[in-house]
Amino acid sequence: MISHEPHSRQTDVPNPSRTGMTFSSITADISHLPLERPRSRFWWTGFLVAFAGVMALVASIGWLFLRGVGVWGINMPVAWGFAIVNFVWWIGIGHAGTFISAILLLLHQRWRTSISRFTEAMTLFAVACAGIYPLLHLGRPQFFYWLVPYPDTMGLWPQFRSPLVWDVFAVSTYATVSLLFWYIGLLPDLATLRDKAGTRLKQRLYGLFSLGWRGDGRHWAHYERLYLTLAGLAAPLVVSVHSIVGLDFAVAILPGWHSTIFPPYFVAGAIFSGFAMVLTLVIPLRRVYRLENYITVRHLELMAKVLMAMGWIVAYGYFAEFFDAWRTGDLYERFVAANRATGPYAPWFWALMACNILAPQLLWPRALRQNTCVLFGVALAVNVGMWVERFIIVVTSLHRDFLPSSWGMYHPTFWDWTTFLGTIGLFVALLFLFLRFLPAVSMAEMRSLVGEKETHV
Repeated sequence: MISHEPHSRQTDVPNPSRTGMTFSSITADISHLPLERPRSRFWWTGFLVAFAGVMALVASIGWLFLRGVGVWGINMPVAWGFAIVNFVWWIGIGHAGTFISAILLLLHQRWRTSISRFTEAMTLFAVACAGIYPLLHLGRPQFFYWLVPYPDTMGLWPQFRSPLVWDVFAVSTYATVSLLFWYIGLLPDLATLRDKAGTRLKQRLYGLFSLGWRGDGRHWAHYERLYLTLAGLAAPLVVSVHSIVGLDFAVAILPGWHSTIFPPYFVAGAIFSGFAMVLTLVIPLRRVYRLENYITVRHLELMAKVLMAMGWIVAYGYFAEFFDAWRTGDLYERFVAANRATGPYAPWFWALMACNILAPQLLWPRALRQNTCVLFGVALAVNVGMWVERFIIVVTSLHRDFLPSSWGMYHPTFWDWTTFLGTIGLFVALLFLFLRFLPAVSMAEMRSLVGEKETHV
């Protein structure tokens, strides 16, 4: 077995001389989870709770189809509500996976190896949850294909000046590239599971999805070339996808939205919330599945540093919004800024400030960055704060617009909440299925790191 080493001596690359890691031990430790580990009480409890959330989502969507979007709390002037809030939140969560997998790979950051597989899967599940909301918000989701440019007898084409069409192209491209990137990275590990599977059914299933991988030099050459190509394609998506989501707001003429800072502000917020979600999920799972030697405290500390850096960029975005409202002298912009801080949604505003600005400041001492309880609490606070931030952006610019006679309040209904909690259930259920049937850590990349280390020992 792999021996545990003190936190002060942990590094971002496994050292065989200290941990006893070998090719065979890495394969045995990681493949044990999907192949041999019985479905524990933790797995069944978590999956059943998440599946109950999925059933709530199905019921909410069914009721929505029967009664229409009026079951939600959206009204005039707040025509955007939880659907858009949750769409932006879920898309943001998925950004950490692409950032860790693609950008850090291109930058040769080896510490990404232990967490890249998990974050890539998290990206796919978050994008799946995000994609539900724009379709439901259409009002007539059965005609969603009208948003796709295809030749028809009427000669109709989508309105390419509509942000809704931009989202279709951005999200579909992001999902496609992320899925390919994740699946190509899985091929060597699927072949390993095929060779180690104890039943004929598992051998055939893993063999089918491994696409005949044999691990010869030609396979590895094609694999590395394709993997780097997909990383190069995925890296710009970190910036482009959430920039387009930010432009959904920035192209509007409403005060509080019409700002050029929104694209970079949204990208930083996406990486901020994405890393917070990675920490929220990784900290308990590494303990339950005994992956402390692969996802070390050093990995958590590096992610905490990225979280702090993104937090300061987000804080700068908050300051820039208020500064621009004061500098321009626009009465409407000033009113929106003041209304957010002192109006009916002021408690929500100050809650997001506490979660997104104050909470990450706890991570300055190294001892607290290495304290998993503190790190988990800060990450959870950031997740809540980023959701509240999207709520504030969407609602406060709409509920009091240019005409005081049309002012109103937005109150989410029971079906708003069940739909949101249902997507969380869907996300967690997919996560549990991933942990049960696929390796959570890349065996091929971990073996390559150990081999690299051995050549220098």
